[in-house]
Amino acid sequence: MPVSLSEKAAGEVKKIITEQSLPEGTVLRVGVQGGGCSGFSYSLNFDTNVTEKDRVAEFHGVKLAVEKKFDPYLDGTVVDFYDGLEKRGFVFNNPNVVKSCGCGSSFQV
Repeated sequence: MPVSLSEKAAGEVKKIITEQSLPEGTVLRVGVQGGGCSGFSYSLNFDTNVTEKDRVAEFHGVKLAVEKKFDPYLDGTVVDFYDGLEKRGFVFNNPNVVKSCGCGSSFQV
């Protein structure tokens, strides 16, 4: 699995799934899409449809799905959750990034 989920991020995902009453079998889907000032941006959403195109693994009680085609962009990435005074949200610690933008939401590999 190219992507892993920190324990803190998994706790936040579980909280969201419960608060939004998402259906049984919901997975956290991580992906990459074109766009942003550096070329790519991350996508993070919930899904109930997993296919043979996906890699699926469980981290701290949360199932994570990533399409295999994103392996080269995400290999070694850890999805974490940051909760500080200046911002709050999911962060991607991706060792493949060679350039990112000032806002931190897009990257280049």
